[in-house]
Amino acid sequence: MHKTDAPYEALTPDVILDSVESLGLISDGRFLALNSYENRVYQVGIEDEQPIIAKYYRPGRWSDAAILEEHQFAADCVEQEIPLIAPLAFNQTSLHRFHDFRFSLYKRYGGHAPNLDNPEHLEWLGRFIGRLHAVGSRFPFQHRLTLNPTTFGHDCLDFLLQHDFIPDEIKHNYQLAAQQVLEIIDQQFNDYAHLPVIRLHGDLHVGNILWTDAGPHIVDLDDCMMGFALQDIWMLLSGTEDEMVVQLNTIIKGYNQFYDFDPSSLNLIEALRSLRLINYSAWLARRWHDPTFPKNFSWFNEPRYWEEQLYTFREQIERMQSTRILSLYND
Repeated sequence: MHKTDAPYEALTPDVILDSVESLGLISDGRFLALNSYENRVYQVGIEDEQPIIAKYYRPGRWSDAAILEEHQFAADCVEQEIPLIAPLAFNQTSLHRFHDFRFSLYKRYGGHAPNLDNPEHLEWLGRFIGRLHAVGSRFPFQHRLTLNPTTFGHDCLDFLLQHDFIPDEIKHNYQLAAQQVLEIIDQQFNDYAHLPVIRLHGDLHVGNILWTDAGPHIVDLDDCMMGFALQDIWMLLSGTEDEMVVQLNTIIKGYNQFYDFDPSSLNLIEALRSLRLINYSAWLARRWHDPTFPKNFSWFNEPRYWEEQLYTFREQIERMQSTRILSLYND
């Protein structure tokens, strides 16, 4: 079996503990696997100290330069006292190698998901994102992806169609619907090409936010990218359109204290949601060789999943052609 067919097969308990100790730490022999599919993440016990978090990067996914850009972005935020969990430096670097694995270490932080029904939490998150984007707008990434219709849409659809994941009886209609979705997205991205493209968190949903009495701590910059500011806002919205407008007003109230939000970009919410749908299916397909994925996402290989995706595409076409969110917000 090629190592890319089971990329973490060699990441044994001994390798985990020995890699941590290679940086001068002394483990107490205990470790706990944490929830992560793309990478592998463990809490590792350290003698007479707090446990640390060890993250092992998926082989072949990012270049060293791309990972170090992620780390530098985190360091830039911490320098501005933005509560983001950054990797620890050992021997003047935050990216380490042990055997065939690249890894980084982090302090362990506790917390719970924010209450998105609480206006105070929403405004606080708005301030955080505004500060993050003020830092992110200073200069661009050189080695990471840009979120656009090609990288998160057309390339993903091409991969799905070429690798026989879509059942034959659904494939034609799925392709037609996806292409129609992408035609609308292409036009909308062209219409808003004037919007600045900045460094983003890229995957800012509640699962990547730890909330304490001191407010939010943001984790996992693994998907940081270039893109429109709205990408770091829309995934925090839920409920009816009226409810989402209330949430937006609250988030943007905090956001505008640190970085200017362009309300015209709200017309791109459904385009960004559609790209995420297509990209998610392609992500599962690209990782299907990893035994963890068929075991945890068995529904992906069933016709029902693709039927639901086809139905969702048709809904998204209607939503992308509506400007109701923008009109409500402007009121």
